Amino acid sequence: MKASLFLAACLTIGSTASTAQNVPKARPAPNAQIATKIDPAKEADIRKLLDLIGTKAVVVQTMDSMTKSIKPLLTSSLPPGDYREKLVNLFFAKFSAKSDVEHLLDLAIPVYDRNFSHQEIRGLIEFYQTPLGQKAIAALPNVTAEMQEQGRKWGEQLGKDCMVEVLAEHPELADALTAAQRNMQSASK
Repeated sequence: MKASLFLAACLTIGSTASTAQNVPKARPAPNAQIATKIDPAKEADIRKLLDLIGTKAVVVQTMDSMTKSIKPLLTSSLPPGDYREKLVNLFFAKFSAKSDVEHLLDLAIPVYDRNFSHQEIRGLIEFYQTPLGQKAIAALPNVTAEMQEQGRKWGEQLGKDCMVEVLAEHPELADALTAAQRNMQSASK
């Protein structure tokens, strides 16, 4: 069971890491995949917009947050032992070393291209250069963090409430859960 949790954690990290890996000399030129599809002027404006709104800092913050949230899961999924902390720390050191924020930004270019016209990109640039736009940029990390925390608390409480209701509606499952918990406690003694 713990091995499968470890595998799931690695796959989760791996799926994120695979988009963020920095593979020296093997990585295509930043615009190689998108240059033929995206107007160079529009691409330049998209990059200007991404820079203006601080996308790079948000990506770094998100990756740091992800690491902090996944690290305990990964640690607890491994069997206890003196090796565990060192293995997890070395894994995250390797993950951080291979993370390439610029590559993630390159991946954002076609997403913005598909979702916004060139005129809309220019309009966003104009907006984010205004005082209100600058305030939105400055406030967004705090707003996002606060919303994530509120969402976490809400989801946690909702999950507890739903489990209590399901167990109340299905006493046979509540009895089975109690028996399983007793068996687990007996096995760990």
